[in-house]
Amino acid sequence: MRSIVRISFAAALALALWCSAPLRADEGFWPFNAAPRDAIRQTYGVELTDAWLEHVRLASVRFGGACGSFVSPDGLVLTNHHVGLGAIQKLSTRERDLVQTGFHARSRAEELPAKDTELNVLVSMEDVTGRVNAAARPGLAQGEAYAARRAAMTAIEKESTEKTGLKSEVVTLYQGAQYHLYRYKRYTDVRLVFAPEFDIAFFGGDPDNFTYPRYNLDITLFRVYENGEPAKTDHYLKWSTAGAREGEVVFTSGHPGPTQRLNTVAHLEYVRDVALPGTLKFNTRRLGVLRRYAERGPEQFRQVKDEIFGLENAIKSQTGQLQGLRDAAVMARKEADEAALREAVRKDAALSATFGDPWKEIAAARRAVRGYAAPYEALEMGRGFTSRLFSFARWIVRAAAERQKPDTERLPEYTESRRPTYERMLLSPAPVYPAAEEAKLADSLAWLVDTLGADHEAVKAALQGQSPAERARALISGTTLASVDVRKGLLEGGAEAVKASSDPLIALALAVDGEARALRARYENEVVSVERDGYARIARALFAVKGTAAYPDATSTLRLSYGAVKGYEEDGRRVAPFTDFAGLYQRVDEKGGKAPWELPARWVERKASLDLTVPYNFVTTNDIVGGNSGSPVINARGELVGIAFDGNIQSLPGYFIYDGSVNRTVAVDARGIIEALESIYGAETLVNELLGRKPAAAPTASAVP
Repeated sequence: MRSIVRISFAAALALALWCSAPLRADEGFWPFNAAPRDAIRQTYGVELTDAWLEHVRLASVRFGGACGSFVSPDGLVLTNHHVGLGAIQKLSTRERDLVQTGFHARSRAEELPAKDTELNVLVSMEDVTGRVNAAARPGLAQGEAYAARRAAMTAIEKESTEKTGLKSEVVTLYQGAQYHLYRYKRYTDVRLVFAPEFDIAFFGGDPDNFTYPRYNLDITLFRVYENGEPAKTDHYLKWSTAGAREGEVVFTSGHPGPTQRLNTVAHLEYVRDVALPGTLKFNTRRLGVLRRYAERGPEQFRQVKDEIFGLENAIKSQTGQLQGLRDAAVMARKEADEAALREAVRKDAALSATFGDPWKEIAAARRAVRGYAAPYEALEMGRGFTSRLFSFARWIVRAAAERQKPDTERLPEYTESRRPTYERMLLSPAPVYPAAEEAKLADSLAWLVDTLGADHEAVKAALQGQSPAERARALISGTTLASVDVRKGLLEGGAEAVKASSDPLIALALAVDGEARALRARYENEVVSVERDGYARIARALFAVKGTAAYPDATSTLRLSYGAVKGYEEDGRRVAPFTDFAGLYQRVDEKGGKAPWELPARWVERKASLDLTVPYNFVTTNDIVGGNSGSPVINARGELVGIAFDGNIQSLPGYFIYDGSVNRTVAVDARGIIEALESIYGAETLVNELLGRKPAAAPTASAVP
């Protein structure tokens, strides 16, 4: 039942001052069932139809924690190279390093199965807010209400999965004010079709990351199969040969990672003062470990290259986010927005009685968590055990324990509806490199000692009287979890198999699981449940005045953004919206052709075949964050004009605030992709498929160049 809140004149006036300004142009992560059609029409004169939105939604793909899109009727999927990097790395060997050399399947027979890759397409959305909230009976404490809602969500997911056969997830929107059921079609037969060399996909390396102008061919093409044949789809994005022009409206469809724009000031202060600095310190340390391991030799570097890339990217992003939160102007804007809403609620008796003071409750929860954040991160988040092999052990141990409970009482990631996904991860045949695992685990155990102290019970249980290096060596040399068959046996054997196991990593996971679970329960009861309830009330206070016109924070679920192709001003100079291939070679010359500005050999040898005037990368005002990597950039006709791969440095505070004057999405131009495929890679068959042209003759199998 929806409560009706009458707003006094004083409250209305206070909120009017706060709400009267229109939504900042191009801002927002919009669910497809709440697209801001009026704002788009008023700003750009474009009318989005139901058919357009459905087509784009069904052409969009969730690729792990990132994005992709169908670009042909035969299951061809376009994403970023850095999104597909993990899969490419797993398909590589010492003798055949596809990350370094690139890959091109010249026939369907040559496409390589990415065996643990899963793609998902959002088929439908349903508002289940009433059903979820009905589970939280009046009078329940916040922790009990949270558990009741979570049980209801699990039941809804299971019911939907059994009824439809689709992967089903209940998504929390507005941090607890709404709950929507999302149903996905899963594709698990995914094959690599094309990937450029790492040096051109990530041209400029970490120094150029989050900057502009850029010159990157950050693309990879996969194909999804069903029943052994390429998947057929009517919903794919037709390729624009004209591309986008400056000032044109464009859209991105993707899965932006969790943002914190609706967070309270106290919550943001916690992120600024505790969470982000701690994460940066930890990630910087991890990066150092991987770099030292990579220095042992070319093969060691190959083994951890994708992890190094991921950490460099994360550190630069997190540094930019922290700088944004330390910007007095950013925090002042947050404080002013919050103060206006709080004052309106405080001055109106009806609002105050209905919503109370959730800001105060959230602030108290964030103060309390500071006292146990370190052990929570070390034990439950796993920072003290940074190893893929330990991760296998924990998943196996917890899966065995959780399966003995009713589905609605399990940890959410172990429910029956999510079982296929975690089992696919656990049974992946991707290679494991013991020496790399040992190096990572040794350092994380040392971090565990530094963080919790040598006398902490969990530390003593983990080390068993040994030094971190000695213990890591014993654990990695003694485990058999690198074997898929062993993992499968333990998973199928359940609690009895886990209890009987003598594997040292299984024993370690069991030894620390009790305290880790206790910390998780405390965090969920004292922080998550408080914030879920508090933010729901804050959102409803907002709805009372503005309706649901405000967009929810991003949640790694499918969202639409809109904007325009547009340059910007930086340090008093104009940054043009487009780069071209001529600029790429100029950049190489400026840097002397040295890494990370060194071109792959074929890009040097075939320069003369390129049209250097073709647009290569471009920027738009679309509102995206991490997780949007691989998002298609789409024109008003529903055609693909590019693929997002980055943001500029000014976009990094975008997790908390949007500034349309300088916040930019960076994309690879559709015209540049075709030019590179034709002139550098000789990929005529692939180009024909992308452009919908019939080939002159059927392709035959040939060796991969």
